[in-house]
Amino acid sequence: MSRCLTERSIDHVVLERGEVANTWKTERWNSLTLLTPNWQSRLPGYGYEGDDPDGYRAMPETIAFIERYAHVISAPVQTHTEVTSVRPGNGGYAVATNQGDWHCRTVVLASGACNIPHIPAVAEAVPATINMITPVQYRNPGELEEGGVLVVGAAATGVQIADEIHRSGRPVTLAAGEHIRAPRVYRGRDIEWWMDAAGVLDERYDEVDDINRARSVPSLQLTGSPERRMLDLNALTAIGVKLIGRLAGINDGKAQFSGSLKNLCAMSDLKMNRLLNTIDEWASDNGLDNAVDPPHRFEPTEVESSPPLGMDLADGKIRTILWATGFRPDYSYLDLPILDRKGRVRHDGGVVEAPGMYLMGIQFLRRRKSALIDGAGDDARDLSAHLASYLDQQSAALRP
Repeated sequence: MSRCLTERSIDHVVLERGEVANTWKTERWNSLTLLTPNWQSRLPGYGYEGDDPDGYRAMPETIAFIERYAHVISAPVQTHTEVTSVRPGNGGYAVATNQGDWHCRTVVLASGACNIPHIPAVAEAVPATINMITPVQYRNPGELEEGGVLVVGAAATGVQIADEIHRSGRPVTLAAGEHIRAPRVYRGRDIEWWMDAAGVLDERYDEVDDINRARSVPSLQLTGSPERRMLDLNALTAIGVKLIGRLAGINDGKAQFSGSLKNLCAMSDLKMNRLLNTIDEWASDNGLDNAVDPPHRFEPTEVESSPPLGMDLADGKIRTILWATGFRPDYSYLDLPILDRKGRVRHDGGVVEAPGMYLMGIQFLRRRKSALIDGAGDDARDLSAHLASYLDQQSAALRP
């Protein structure tokens, strides 16, 4: 957004509570890699410049990429400036920070969608003998106690951490709810290449039937590794991870799990195959069938005929619970009536229900790829154009 505003000669400042790339530096586990290939990190006026476009950037590389971008575009970043309040003021907004106050005509909320780990209320009933952590706190298996680990949540974060912890020698049980299975590679190409080429990632928010539903779906079960391996529930069970259903409750130290695991896995397989059908149709329509591998389908997710519905958390076998149950944004600094009953900002494709206010960086903001690095540029171009038009209208209204 800063780059797009600079291109339009719009004076602005970027307020950052920590340092550039702060979340990547302080709230990610050591082995995490981007889920998208290097070539897909395309930002306005900037992109990948290395010799491994099909690789996946590790955390130090990701941090360096973002830091360099800020330097190249001369982004006017004020670091270590925590915003404590945004409220209406003098025809615009008054922004209070720990480094002083600002007044502006427009505000872009780019504080992210993954600020606060979501921990379900059932966590209050976990026995005190069990250590509980979130992905924000997790760094590597060596920091965990010896003994079993229950990972709750089977989206990208849950399956990656479950895989790493189990390979460290600690037995892992994975409680899986709704999830989206996807192959890393299909017909010889990265799944992200296919979704990019076929236009899946460019699908707009006003083209889907239920945008609220689309914005709440879990992330694809993907991982970025040199082997480009597929990390799904079948891959986890193959190394010994125990699969159980969604955690439904805890009573007297005994956990209860939903019996819907088989149905959820079948639904996940169905959604994956629908995506592969879309890719196959696009490949045929564009004459690629002879240039790539032939179509194929993956084995269905294997689930026990009768997965366990209970677990005694007080018997000492489980020493750690990791809540990979998603995140929610932190809008505690907003002193404006723009949040819905679930605490989300009310907006139309990033145009907030407050004059001159915009939103960036959330799932399916304007396009299916909005939450990816690769999606930020298109959203910023659209919203900066709207912002510029708003400023022009305001200026015209003030002229005598």
